[in-house]
Amino acid sequence: MTIVKLTDAERQEKIEPLLGKGWAMVEGRDAIEKTFKFKDFNEAFGFMTRIALKADKMDHHPEWFNVYNTVRILLATHECSGLSSRDVELANFIEKL
Repeated sequence: MTIVKLTDAERQEKIEPLLGKGWAMVEGRDAIEKTFKFKDFNEAFGFMTRIALKADKMDHHPEWFNVYNTVRILLATHECSGLSSRDVELANFIEKL
């Protein structure tokens, strides 16, 4: 299956709602990111674990950074060098957590 970048229309329909939920475009890169804060490391790690299980099933893995109670997640699809429907699906899953 060929993975393609989102079209301008798809970006408006699918990325704009995520921007309204605190996701942001990454400067100098076709990607989105968001930082999440939790009460402690255990809660942050549990959050990451649930995402990791979903991401592995999707064969789509986030770039992320964790220090204690903070998790920063960056989503982009390497196969198309930008945002794809996989990023939207994973971001929406993350928002439901």
